[in-house]
Amino acid sequence: MFRKWLPAEPVRCGLALLAGLMLAVSFPKWSIAGFAWIAPGLLLASAMGSRGKEAFRLGIIAGLANWLTGIYWLLLMPVKFAPIVGWLLLSAFLSLYTGLWTWLAWKTYPLVSNQELAFRDAPRWFYGSTAFQRLVWSFSCAAFWTAIEMIQGRFLSGFPWNLLGTSQYKMLHLIQFSSYTGVYGVSFLVAWFSVSLLCAMVALVQNPANRWFTVREIILPASVVVLAVFSGFSILRHAQTAPNTIKMALVQPSIPQIAIWDPDEAGARFQQLVVLTRNALAESPDIVVWPEAALPTHFDSTIQQILTGIARQHKVWLIFGADDQVPKGATTNYYNSAFAISPDGRVIGSYQKRQLVMFGEYVPLSRFLPFLKDFTQVYGEFTPGKAPIPFHLDTLRITTSVLICFEDLFPHLGREYVTTNTDFLLNLTNNGWFGESAAQWQHAVGAIFRAIENGLPLVRCANNGLTCWIDAQGLMHDVYFPDGSKNIYRAGYKIAQVPILSGQSRAPTFYTIHGDVFGWACVAFTVAFPLASFVMRLAKR
Repeated sequence: MFRKWLPAEPVRCGLALLAGLMLAVSFPKWSIAGFAWIAPGLLLASAMGSRGKEAFRLGIIAGLANWLTGIYWLLLMPVKFAPIVGWLLLSAFLSLYTGLWTWLAWKTYPLVSNQELAFRDAPRWFYGSTAFQRLVWSFSCAAFWTAIEMIQGRFLSGFPWNLLGTSQYKMLHLIQFSSYTGVYGVSFLVAWFSVSLLCAMVALVQNPANRWFTVREIILPASVVVLAVFSGFSILRHAQTAPNTIKMALVQPSIPQIAIWDPDEAGARFQQLVVLTRNALAESPDIVVWPEAALPTHFDSTIQQILTGIARQHKVWLIFGADDQVPKGATTNYYNSAFAISPDGRVIGSYQKRQLVMFGEYVPLSRFLPFLKDFTQVYGEFTPGKAPIPFHLDTLRITTSVLICFEDLFPHLGREYVTTNTDFLLNLTNNGWFGESAAQWQHAVGAIFRAIENGLPLVRCANNGLTCWIDAQGLMHDVYFPDGSKNIYRAGYKIAQVPILSGQSRAPTFYTIHGDVFGWACVAFTVAFPLASFVMRLAKR
């Protein structure tokens, strides 16, 4: 039965696998960004001449190769039951998006014949269309890819992990235009170039003597890439420097996830945080930051007394992550929260995480299917927060907003936390779930685009992983520890000098104001284009 599901030609299957693996290694830790410019086109090459179920199956194969490789770190989660189930299910689900894209791309190719062709005959069939038709088609494929990423970031609470554009995080000159389009614009450009490269390669095979046939297939997207790079040079050259900086101590305790769940380790955990903090306080920071869920218990009166004492004694601001519980009638709501304490010992604000992790912080349908909790570590489910809560650090003339855990991966969410007087975004996260893996890097590079999209720094404080800060142009600072150690997973602290506005207003970016105009345009195009193609084919009959 499994053999019937596979495509008929092994060469197609091999190319799809290769495309998926190339896509996977374009992201951290491998970060071979050039492969992202090849993989989508290679995937379509594997399905060339297929316009139905076979194209969808090949997309699934590529998707599985990509996701099973890219999110291998799910296997490192210390949960009660084998995490292999979650790894397989999530990879299979995300592969449906790749299958849908491959099917949609070939379903809309400008040829009316529905005949399935052998792989060796596909290039000749491919060039039954005109150059203009192929240009429109390659552009459409990029729009389809972007639209599917928009859905991936929202459907079933969303999982915008390893979006195609994030593979280009090192190409700062290229990705600056995401301040207009969001990361989705970069995904579009990479996908468009890749599909056009496929057209160029087939042209070269079909007519190697005529170079113009090859060049004309790629000239427009290549020109847009060059334009984006030159625009990025200009943006970086004219980037404004903030008038002042603020000194922040970012504490990374690197507590194993098993210890976080163990109540017997609570005292040792808290003592480690205090020791690291006192070491950091010797360098006289203005703000001390602890990561997500740093406290071993809920933020109760006993813990509050200790922390307010530290803040008063050292005249320092303290921002930290902690679980919180709020009585509501006969029940209690639990929140994954962040708090800020002023130098005079006042709790000046709290933020409650809005974007919860499915099966990590809540179990869907658990009220009706309570046995699902047996497959997770979720015992008391969290309640989502309702709105962003800015922290106004008045004595420093600073305003910041906190994003908890993977909230900094959601472009449409991140922009909601930014106002004209926001000095920086602050991400508190705990990647200790995944050991010492690529998850920490993959998470961090997504945050680069939140900084560029909104034109302001983003500071990250992690339990283990990439504790650092990212400037408004997307460059990471203080990635490694001051003593030269490149072990990003170790315990310690970092002193970061983060640029601030000092009470001035920041000019909002196009993306901050208008959001995913580009992404939604791609969604609208994806709905309209196949429909228009279908109507035109009917009219020709």
